[in-house]
Parts: sequence; C-alpha cells; structure tokens
Amino acid sequence: MPSVSVRNLTVAYNKGRTLALDNLNLDIRDGEFCVFLGPSGCGKTTALLCIAGLLVPTSGSIKIGDQVVISDDKKTFVRPQERNIAMVFQEYALYPSMTVRGNMAFALENKKYPREEIDRKVNSIANMLGIEQLLDRKPAQLSGGQRQRVALGRALVRDPSLFLLDEPLGNLDAKLREQVRFELKRIQRQLGVTTIYVTHDQTEAMTLADRIVLMKDGKVMQQGSPKDLYNRPINTFVAGFVGTPKINFLECGVTAKENRPYFNFGRSSLPGSPSLKAKLSGKACVIGIRPSDFALADMSDPEAIKGTVELIEPMGDEILVHFMVENHLLVGKFDAADEDRVCERVAVKVDPEKLHVFDGKTGDRIA
Repeated sequence: MPSVSVRNLTVAYNKGRTLALDNLNLDIRDGEFCVFLGPSGCGKTTALLCIAGLLVPTSGSIKIGDQVVISDDKKTFVRPQERNIAMVFQEYALYPSMTVRGNMAFALENKKYPREEIDRKVNSIANMLGIEQLLDRKPAQLSGGQRQRVALGRALVRDPSLFLLDEPLGNLDAKLREQVRFELKRIQRQLGVTTIYVTHDQTEAMTLADRIVLMKDGKVMQQGSPKDLYNRPINTFVAGFVGTPKINFLECGVTAKENRPYFNFGRSSLPGSPSLKAKLSGKACVIGIRPSDFALADMSDPEAIKGTVELIEPMGDEILVHFMVENHLLVGKFDAADEDRVCERVAVKVDPEKLHVFDGKTGDRIA
C-alpha cells in the first residue's frame, strides 16, 4: 500500500483572501491509519478532497506512492478514477434499486471483472464485515449500521491502495458508532490499506488513529500519535481539543519558593517542578490539568487547593466532581469508591510532573 506526500498545499478562495488550506505539508506512511481531526471549517475535508482529486488546489503537490497525482505547476493531474482510491462519506449513497450484492459488485462489473472473481471478492468482504446474510436485501431493508457496513464493503471490494473516509459514522447513534469503529479498525489492520479518516470527534480520532493530524484554520496545529497529542500538547488549542473530560485551564502568576516555582491564582497556589524555575522567570502562565490527574487530599494539607463542590456525576466505577476554586470551575475524575471523601468541600493535589504549562500570551507549551 502506498504512502502519501503532501507539499505546500494551499486552497484559496475570494481571490486569495480566504484560505481553506494554508501551506499544508504531510507525510502519511504506508499502511498507516491517519486521522484528520479538527473543528468544522478547519480544512480537513478540503485536504481529503484534494488527495482524492475531487478538488484542485490553488498550489502545492500531492504524491501517492511513487506517482505524482498533482504537481505544483498543474502540468500533472491524475484524474480521481485513475488514483486507485476508494471514498466513503457520511451519506451512504447506496443504489436503492440494487441489492447489497449489486451495490458491492457495481464497480467491479463496470470494470468487466469476471463473474467468478466478482463473487469471490464480494463474498470475502461481506464475510469480513459480517453482512453475508444481507447480500440479497435492498438498502431500505437495512439499519443505519448495516447500510454503513455496505458502503464500507463497496469501497473495500475494489482493493483500493488508499482508503478515504469523510465523517463516515456521523449518522450512527453512539452504540453503533462504537461497534462500527471497532470493525473499521480491525479491517484496516487486517488489510493493511493506507487510510485517511476525517472527523471532528476526538474520541474517534483517539481510538482509531495511528497518527492524528489536528487542524485549525487550514493549518496543522500538531501531528503525532494519540498519546503524543494527549500527553504533550504543543499549545492550549491542542490541549483543549484532545481529551474527555476536557482539560482544566488556570491563568496563573508565578513565584519562586524553596527553589521551585509556585503557580498562583487568587489565594490558591500549586507547586511546580523545580526544573521549571528558570523557564518561568517573569512569565504569566496558563496551566492545564487533566481531570484524571487530580488526587484527593486532606483539607489540612497546606499544598492542596480547596474548593466548593458544585456537582457530582456518577460514571459507574468513576465519578466526575465539578468544584469551584477561586471563581474557576474545575472538573476532577476520581474512583467511585472515594465518593464518601467528597462532601460540600474538596481538597485536591496534582503531581507537579503532570502539570501542562503554557505561555500566558502565546498559548505555546513551556513544559
């Protein structure tokens, strides 16, 4: 399966005044499951359409495997049907008059594949997707999850070298999304097909991706493994977009005490790592705290921050505690067995090494 290389890709509208993509550069490895993640309007679908050949960029080049499919000077442009790619969109776009078998076989029949090979490919992919018992049904007789599996099967049966998916689970309810997500990842690993997946849902990105490309305003904010983005977000946008429940942010001043920095907000403070002291001299900071990184402490602990509990959300074996500290509403995630320790007031601590520290002006990561 091929790699994908994108160089200086720009898509401009309104005579260059609006940039849907702004000098995008990417390298997607052979067999990788890469997720384009970001809010609506960030450029992720625009990038996918350019790779598919359905949108011609203003400038830049794209290479799929060893083949340049569009060159910067536009002298080379490989048509979508010649790129050996398959796409699946949020809308299934199945032919209503055809059976599942007919929908899956349609592209192969158009290419004059022998009937025996068509049947073999359709049956193989149908078995892989668990829809072999649906082959003689029409789309109107299928559930939403079944129709989405048929759409996936119709794409996969062509043996594409590149698989492109644009919000494919958007029409499914939460339970079906989880089920189809698992099946999609399993099949991608089994086939080893290079896959680019577009979503605004960070849960989909975190569970599916080998690598996430997080975008904003037509630019890549950060790319890396899900762990990279979660544990080492490059700025406050990345930190706030990745993770559920969302990260807590606190604007802080910094003072030094006993050879270590302290992050001050109102009358409360949190100790930082001693290694940060030199980096933080004279800076206004924003600290980020993942809800799971709070630890319950005693009310008598001088280094704990204390707050008023506003709400407790039971989540099975965990609880989410919403508490107010110095006019900041924070969220902590704790073991449900510790609910008895959370009353009207709560005290929490954070391991200094788990604090995410960002520049107060730029939002860029300091540590």
